[in-house]
Amino acid sequence: MTTQSILAIDDSPDIHELLAAQLRPENLIIHHAIGAHEGLRMARELQPDLVLLDVDMPAMSGYDVCRRLKDDPQTCSLPVIFLSGDAESGSKVQGLDLGAVDYITKPFDSSELRARVRAALRTRRYHELLSQRAQLDGLTGLWNRSYFDRRLAEELAAARRYGRRVGLILIDIDHFKKINDTYGHPVGDQVLQAMGELLHTRIRTTDAACRYGGEEFAVVLSETDGPGARRAADRVQEGMAILRFHHKGRAFGVTASIGLASASLLGAGPPTAAQLITAADEALYTAKQTGRNRICESSPLEARIRAI
Repeated sequence: MTTQSILAIDDSPDIHELLAAQLRPENLIIHHAIGAHEGLRMARELQPDLVLLDVDMPAMSGYDVCRRLKDDPQTCSLPVIFLSGDAESGSKVQGLDLGAVDYITKPFDSSELRARVRAALRTRRYHELLSQRAQLDGLTGLWNRSYFDRRLAEELAAARRYGRRVGLILIDIDHFKKINDTYGHPVGDQVLQAMGELLHTRIRTTDAACRYGGEEFAVVLSETDGPGARRAADRVQEGMAILRFHHKGRAFGVTASIGLASASLLGAGPPTAAQLITAADEALYTAKQTGRNRICESSPLEARIRAI
């Protein structure tokens, strides 16, 4: 199980030392931000599992920080526990109405602090599991189209901000309708499930294999340029070459047309998600039009497509 992380936002170094000492038995990663602006920046960059937020800070109140966190799509889902010396019920109500999950008053009781943190982190993990299940394709076990859209947007945002590379592969099983018509839909489902297992074993754990729709699949490749995307596509094609299916004593194999594109464009900045998808889709179309069972590559900006 991955170690969970906490971001403590407080203008007092003494409070940070106290939190670190009292939460040490919980085996957590604790990040410390001295002040509101540093806390907002670190929340966006670190994406912690929980934010411990001081209410009374000089530059910006904790309530205002919480509003900004909840208004930002990148941080709106982060759970927040307010820390304050004000035990008045009105202050607690205000904090909870802003979207905080809890409110702890200073001075902390160490047992109570740890229990409330554990409860918040436990709820966070449950929400993540439910969210993950909602983004899985039921037949293949791959990520679904909704996850693909979000993951590609995140990768391209990181490319714009940090100069990272992003690759995209689109895969279409050749003549899939004929497979369904000849062998029946249950066999077609077996082909789709086998494709899901193949992608699980043939791509890196840092990449995201998704069922794009029907018999079409997509792989979002992190930190991958054109040659890297080609190597990933080769691994998929090699895996498909050894797949065999059986129906009433008859064995058959399947092939796929593959289009790939890379967002690692020097000096021009990364494309939008729509541009990258269009580029890979054009390459896929070319692969299908030029005989199927092949890989074609496209450059998103120059729109040059070449058969490989």
